[in-house]
Amino acid sequence: MAFMVKSVIGGQLKNLTGIGGGEQKSEGEKTEAAAQGMTREEYEEYQKQLLEEKMERDANFTQKKAERATMRTHFREKYRLPKSDLDEAQIQLAGGDVDLPKDLAKMIEEDNEDEEDKNSVIGHLTNIQNLDLDSLKDKAQSTLEDLKQGAEKCSLM
Repeated sequence: MAFMVKSVIGGQLKNLTGIGGGEQKSEGEKTEAAAQGMTREEYEEYQKQLLEEKMERDANFTQKKAERATMRTHFREKYRLPKSDLDEAQIQLAGGDVDLPKDLAKMIEEDNEDEEDKNSVIGHLTNIQNLDLDSLKDKAQSTLEDLKQGAEKCSLM
């Protein structure tokens, strides 16, 4: 309580008597640089660095969003889903030509190889249960050899 009375009366008393040697800035009127404990030039450099870091973070964020949009676009094309205007806009915002992240591109390539294997005849045969591929190959080779021998014995050829 005594502190409050002293601060209220003391402040008014200083104004009346003129003690303090001129104008002084109160704590609320200090510059931001002085509040940070820096000179004006240091503070301006600090603000410039903050702005550059923010711009860099924003650019990285935009790039990541575009990569995700590219990934979604790839899967929409793969599964024949409708296109998204939002994804197209994000890709255009990042500069248009955005590559997939390396890890994702590798995964997609592996998936494509697996699908190619599954789309082949042998790939379909491996999906059939209780099928012995070795015996099937042996039968095919023996049939080919029989056909070759039959062709050699043919009198027309």
